[in-house]
Amino acid sequence: MSTHTYEPHQPMVELRNVNKQFGAFHALKDICFQVERGEKVIVCGPSGSGKSTMIRCINRLEKHDGGQILVEGIELNDEVRSLAAVRQEVGMVFQQFNLFPHMTVLENLMLAPMRVRKTSKQEARDVAMQYLRRVRIAEKADRYPAQLSGGQQQRVAIARALCMKPKTLLFDEPTSALDPEMISEVLDVIAELARDGMTMICVTHEMGFARQVADKMVFMDHGEIVEVAPTAEFFAAPSTERAKLFLSQILSH
Repeated sequence: MSTHTYEPHQPMVELRNVNKQFGAFHALKDICFQVERGEKVIVCGPSGSGKSTMIRCINRLEKHDGGQILVEGIELNDEVRSLAAVRQEVGMVFQQFNLFPHMTVLENLMLAPMRVRKTSKQEARDVAMQYLRRVRIAEKADRYPAQLSGGQQQRVAIARALCMKPKTLLFDEPTSALDPEMISEVLDVIAELARDGMTMICVTHEMGFARQVADKMVFMDHGEIVEVAPTAEFFAAPSTERAKLFLSQILSH
């Protein structure tokens, strides 16, 4: 991996003709788009359209089969150094919270900074408490995940991602596993991070939230990006029939 200098015009995340297949199934077809520093991008579309696969490829949880993915100019490839560099810069929040059940909330948050960034135990603890306060759940630091509600667990998962001090955060349907009354508490935390300037790519069906936080909407269907548009434009007048149909269905619920 070559050293690189950040250029102001260089996107934080760029996908160039990215393809992904699962056997005969073509999950991603020539995906191209970029995310600028500080930009908030919402990815939407019907179930099975490739949204989660795409976001998992950006963090190399899935390996793309063709094309290029660049994070701050670093190409994501098979080199361990490339993967480590990208993973330190890109945080991920999943549908399921993926917390270690045998560890307290605080221990869950301290683990990666100590292991990956070689942070001291005291510093890891201080940073963990800082972000638990940030997501308004500091009083649960000594609890175990099973003692928390789903919304609380997802806020812990967001705090855990922030403890690595990423430059970009990926959210893969962060509210889809939550009961309806818990959704807003998680979306409020994500919206707050958005207002503070965090670069974000978020897969979600929560269109009210998308309108509130997104700079840009990416609409996917059948493994393709069908439409990319500024948020206001996308909701007011989508340019494709597929996007119009999707919006009419999702906004009527």
